[in-house]
Amino acid sequence: MSRPEKCRQICSKPKIRHFAPTQQPPDGEVVLGFDEYEAVRLIDYEQYDQTACAEKMGVGRTTVTRIYSAARKKIADAMVNGKALRIDGGDVIVCARMRPECRDVVNCCHRVEQMD
Repeated sequence: MSRPEKCRQICSKPKIRHFAPTQQPPDGEVVLGFDEYEAVRLIDYEQYDQTACAEKMGVGRTTVTRIYSAARKKIADAMVNGKALRIDGGDVIVCARMRPECRDVVNCCHRVEQMD
């Protein structure tokens, strides 16, 4: 019997949640969970290593490795096969306000929202 899945912490849900090919109608759809989006955002965009990403998301490093790998496979499937990509779902906790460890993070979602 496997352990119950631990709820993942994410900074915020993305403002844009749907991407699709423009030259022709999409050939299906891939759904990327909010936790998968957050792992890609933290590792590829914010340049966190997997250990720091795991701490930020409140899960173990091996869990982040699994989430990140699944996310990249889904993104590749959408790109290679001309599918739409929708970001939605998953067992996540969205942070309600800026956390102390995010004080110096330029792209913190709460800092960006305050500037809007």
